[in-house]
Amino acid sequence: MELRDYVSAVRKRWWLVATTACLALAAAVVVTATAAPTYAASVTFFVSTPSSGVTDAYQGGLFSQQRARSYVTLVTSDRLARAVAADSDVGLDADEIKGRLSARTVPDTVLLDVTVVDTDSGRALRIAQAVATEFAELVAVIETPPGGTAPTVRVDVVTGPRVGAEPVSPRPVRNFGLALLLGLIVGAAAAVLRDILDTTVRSASALRQAAGKAILAAVPLDPRAKDEPLLLEDAAWSPRGEAMRHLRTNLQFVDPDRRARCVVVTSALPDEGKSTIACNLAIVLAEAGHRVLLVDADVRRPKLAGYLDLEGAVGLTNVLVGQVDLETAVQRWGDRDLWVLASGSIPPNPSELLGSQQMARLLATVSESYDYVVVDTSPLLVVTDAAVVASRADGAVLVTRAGKTTVAQVQSAVLAIEAVSARLFGCVLNAAKGGAGDGYSYAYYGTRDAERPRPALRPLTAEPARKAVDKPFTVEAGRRGG
Repeated sequence: MELRDYVSAVRKRWWLVATTACLALAAAVVVTATAAPTYAASVTFFVSTPSSGVTDAYQGGLFSQQRARSYVTLVTSDRLARAVAADSDVGLDADEIKGRLSARTVPDTVLLDVTVVDTDSGRALRIAQAVATEFAELVAVIETPPGGTAPTVRVDVVTGPRVGAEPVSPRPVRNFGLALLLGLIVGAAAAVLRDILDTTVRSASALRQAAGKAILAAVPLDPRAKDEPLLLEDAAWSPRGEAMRHLRTNLQFVDPDRRARCVVVTSALPDEGKSTIACNLAIVLAEAGHRVLLVDADVRRPKLAGYLDLEGAVGLTNVLVGQVDLETAVQRWGDRDLWVLASGSIPPNPSELLGSQQMARLLATVSESYDYVVVDTSPLLVVTDAAVVASRADGAVLVTRAGKTTVAQVQSAVLAIEAVSARLFGCVLNAAKGGAGDGYSYAYYGTRDAERPRPALRPLTAEPARKAVDKPFTVEAGRRGG
């Protein structure tokens, strides 16, 4: 990934970064509010050695610096802690006093700073006063050579003991700043990691790369589509309707030498919107003045009859087995040349029925009688029905739902179509999440409300199309079997 990919991942999931930062800030507020205030008392010692002359003074200074660094450990030793506990009225044992002591040397000096931290400022000061006395005596004992009367190193108090009026912990500003910074870093890392681990197709460019095919349309996400799936009334002039007209235009130019008359609409998985895309594609084709037949070949889970409020008990399967004629099964929908062949009765052997010669002859016949035939089929990765039907048609359109279908599933669907030597015209990205620019472009180039013509298609009562085809389609073998 490049830098712009990381930036894009963070921008795309800004809400994750903001949520993590808010949670970290809230945690810091709780910790700061519940933490007991802590005070610090300090005392500074000066470490020196007896010297005479400049050379002795220089060497003595170096020796004192080395001794001061050693005394850092001596401050937190058990010996000093026991001496302070025995000689003061702080009310703490040696281990408790030891845990409250810390020391450090001032760089390039012979100064030693000792700090006592406690939740009680008065007790911290008393411990520091005891340390000032006991530490000097401890150093004098240790630094006195055997048989000697005077120590070789002297420790004097130069500052303190004193205690600060304000607590050193907690520090709200520091805590809140660090929590906010940590939350932003963790949130950004989580956003990038999620983007790396997310294998779903979320953009048209990602779908093009996964499928290796052209993107015929990107249908934007529309919350109203769940309740109003069809492009009727005002929905016909929404960005979703414009995208479907874009799909219609692209389908007319997928093959400059031969127009694609019979188009199969399928998807890799269920619930990707293929049936809705098939319905709306048929609607916009009919709006353009074409004679269109919409066929529901998803005989396992048919949906078109429910979307279009038509009778679905008699349809494709009944025609294939010879129970009814095609002209009787076809129903007209709307006030233009839009005709619908429902799925019919659910058969026990859908794949064999859709892959039969009767199905091939049916598609050939309706392709000659209609300008366009749009066939809705089952998902490719669930059953083989769609691949079988696609091999009988001019080509297929693969519908992919943004944020749902993975790259591997798209590639498997493409391979399933190519395995039967069917042609894949391209892909449609459904429920695409576009930015503000997409909505602006649709609104800018769309027709104003006052200038919009009334939608051409309105649902009518279904009626058989007695003249839907020039020659009735019959299946002699099916009739003999019936």
